[in-house]
This record gives sequence, structure tokens and C-alpha cells, in this order.
Amino acid sequence: MSEPDRLKRERLKKRDALVEIGVDPYGRRFDDVTPIDEVRSKADPLALEPGEKAPDLRVRVAGRIALLRVMGKLAFLTVHDRTGKLQFGLSKAELGDFWPVVKKLDLGDIIGAEGIIGKTKTGELTLWASEVTLLCKSLRPPPEKWHGLTDVELRYRQRYVDLFTNADVRDVFRQRSEIIHAIREYLVSCGYLEVETPVLQPIYGGAAARPFTTHHNTLGLDLFLRISPELYLKRLLVGGMERVFEISRNFRNEGISTRHNPEFTMIELYEAYADYQVMMERVEGMFVAAIDRAGGGYVRPFGDFKLDFKPPWRRAKYADLLREHAGVQMSDRQSVFAKANELGIYQKMIRLLGKPDIFAEDAAQGSLIDHDVLVDAVFEATVEEHLVQPTFVYDYPAAICPLTRRHPQDDSIALRFEAFTAGMEIGNAYTELNDPEIQHANLRRQVAGEGDETMAVMDEDFIAALEYGMPPAGGLGVGIDRLVMLLTNSRSIRDVILFPLSRPQEQRANSE
Repeated sequence: MSEPDRLKRERLKKRDALVEIGVDPYGRRFDDVTPIDEVRSKADPLALEPGEKAPDLRVRVAGRIALLRVMGKLAFLTVHDRTGKLQFGLSKAELGDFWPVVKKLDLGDIIGAEGIIGKTKTGELTLWASEVTLLCKSLRPPPEKWHGLTDVELRYRQRYVDLFTNADVRDVFRQRSEIIHAIREYLVSCGYLEVETPVLQPIYGGAAARPFTTHHNTLGLDLFLRISPELYLKRLLVGGMERVFEISRNFRNEGISTRHNPEFTMIELYEAYADYQVMMERVEGMFVAAIDRAGGGYVRPFGDFKLDFKPPWRRAKYADLLREHAGVQMSDRQSVFAKANELGIYQKMIRLLGKPDIFAEDAAQGSLIDHDVLVDAVFEATVEEHLVQPTFVYDYPAAICPLTRRHPQDDSIALRFEAFTAGMEIGNAYTELNDPEIQHANLRRQVAGEGDETMAVMDEDFIAALEYGMPPAGGLGVGIDRLVMLLTNSRSIRDVILFPLSRPQEQRANSE
């Protein structure tokens, strides 16, 4: 029998013994619980001396046992709740008939206790219990010596254990919740309405990504999990909802890495009568709100970097950065092609996309869309790693931005920006295209397979919506997971998603 099985069997025997003496091992309602941090706050002004008790400070506390020492007729337990840890002092004389239950407690059990606050002779703040209630018997022991899980993959797979054994992990997700709440409050203060749009979509669009597919049996209809809520949110602009946002779960059938999870959270927003410059202000406003709520100031560590989020952020043109770091002009087909060849990007694209060698005949004669896709690949390879401090990169190649309005002085440029920090894209924004004829032509090229795979079929209803008239607008998407990574100094996206997608254990075992 394995050691975990043996320990579980011992705990099962204790559970059964508790049932025999009339104790419910899975507890009951336990009211008027005081969080441990509040208990400590109440005790601090009393300035208790070692060995002193405060009869007037009577509290009820509940949590999970992290440390357990039974010494004859006295027991000391360290108990954790969501706010901190506190020592419980239990004595046979005080608890009477409950004392046999104390002998059957284990690490990981959840208990509640009522008593007065005092300090031990060594000065440890302690709840001296006059009443103890078993709230849940743990049948599996926590990780040895309460050090948490050391297997990283197991930490993600058994996040529930990772959370109750690691206060730092709990704090990351507390901060995540606070950050999202702060962003929501900021946008509401700017006059935005929070909305909900479909997750199951008959036509996917709004981003360049592969979707997950499913099937609705009753309607006999193939559906897609959304890759973006964009096209539905724009329909709401047409409907007169002039400022809308959605905190959405999106799904993209792509790889897993420290920066990508197939299921992720974005905040996407649209504002009538705005443009991409206004969206820059919204990004800065969201970060200010999040930092104010999370604390820690504008200058924050992220790995080896010190990032300064104080607005205004740097603004830099796409073409200028490409010239600086790649040494090529965005419009120069031959130099872009040569740089792509030098970096091995061109060959990789041919292999991955399975396209014919459309550039080999004459680089200068390649199509506009294919040229701009290559430009963007060179940009990713040469520029993004240098974008450490918060930066808005603006004015992208138009051909890779089918939903974006073009620059009034240069039709080859789209009024788009991406926000970067620590070499990582965290947001994407447009001055939105609202001309239905141009939009229809752009999407038709997408459906034909030109450029990125944004659309499977034409979304005629979206075009119809634009024909009714969509006001000029700015639109923005910010990756919540990456934002939380930056503000909590978490190096992997899996550290800020409670239950990231993991490889099945059988596959993992076979690959090792």
C-alpha cells in the first residue's frame, strides 16, 4: 500500500470513529465568524503582555489546521483562513466532552472555535477556545510540512491545494479580483455600460485566430466558441448604446505557453465619437485604477525589469520602430523580404502556412496583403523584445487590420495601436471602420483566404448593421490575464488563471 493510501485509510478510520460518537465529520452552519486579520486588529490596541488574556475580546474564528501539537491535556493549533493565521489553544479542562475529538483532528481539517483572545507565555497571540466545532474532516493529508506543492504542473492541476497551502498564490488571485473590480468601476465612471454578448456564435470573427467548434443538436447547427466579442459589441453601437464594455471569456484553439492559454479573459470596449487616441487614454486610466486599488505604486518589478506605468506612456510609430530595430522601411518590399530571409521568417511562413513561394519570383511584385503580413512578422521578430517600458505602438500596416479605419493621409496605414510592456502585447485598439462598403470588401478578402484567417464565412448581418449606420468610434481590447501578470510580477499566464488548461496526466506520463 502506498504511503498516501495508508494515510488516507487512517483518516477514514478517524472519520468513522467520529461518526460513532455522534460527531458530524462534515460540520454545519457556523455563524458570526470574524476574519483572522480583524481579530489581530482588535487585539493590537490592547497591547497584551505575555500570559495575559482579554476576557472582553470574545470571537468566533474558522479555518483550516496548518499546524497541530497535542501535549497531554493541552493542544495548540495554527489555523489559516483567507486573511491570515492564528494560534488556537485547546485544553481538556475547558473543552470537556469535546476532548476526544481533538485527538482525532489532523492537518488540513477545517474547524471553528469560540473563545477569548490572549497571549501565551512566549507572547504568541492565541484564541483560548471554550467551544470547538469540527466543520470538515480532511481525508487527504496536505503536502508535507505545509510547504505547498513543489511539482509546478501539479500545482496548476490541483489548484485547490496550491491555494490553501500558499498564501502568496491566494494573494495573486485576491489582487486579480481587485484589479478587475477597479477597472469595472473606472469604466462605469466614464459612462460605459457593461454588457454580455454571445459565447456561442454561428460566425466567428473580430480577431485572427482558430476557433473551437461545437454543434447544437436541436437546431442541427455548427457553432464556434467566440474568439472575440468585437462584432457583437459594434452592433450595440449601431443600436445607440454609445459606450459599452464586456469582460469576456474568449477561446482560441492555439498553443499553450507562458503567455497564452486557450481560454482567457479580455476586457473589450467601444466608445462612440472617439478614436484610437482616446483609447490610449482609456488604457492608461485602467492601469491607474488597477494600481491604485492593488497598491505598490507605478514603478513595479516584473522579472528582471522595473516597469514604470505612470502616464503618459511612450507613443511610437510602427514604421519608426521597424526602421530603428530592423533597419528596413515598411513600404520597401525588397528590403523587408531580404530581412525576412535573413531571419528565416519567410521560410518558416512558407512551411507553416503551406503557401506557394509567392515571394520567390520577385519580392517586389508580391501582393499587398502578403507583404504586410511579412512586415508584421519582421516587426515581431526584431522590435517587440525592445518594448520593455509601457509603449503605444501606432499606425499599423492597413492590410493586416481589416476592421480598422485607414489613415486619411496614407491609405496603406491603419489607425490602430497595440500596447506593449516587457516585450508583451497587452492591448489592441482601433479607430473603428464604419463604412459598410469598405468593410464588406475587406471581409470578402478575408473569407477568400487572403491575410490572417479572421473569418470563415461572410457575416452579412454585421454588414447590414453597419448599413444602418454606426457612429465613428474607438475600440479597445486589453488582456486581463497579462495585465494581472504585470501588476503581480507573475512570469507565467498560468499563475494568474485559477484553472489553466493542462495536458492530461496520461499524456504527461508518456512524454516523460
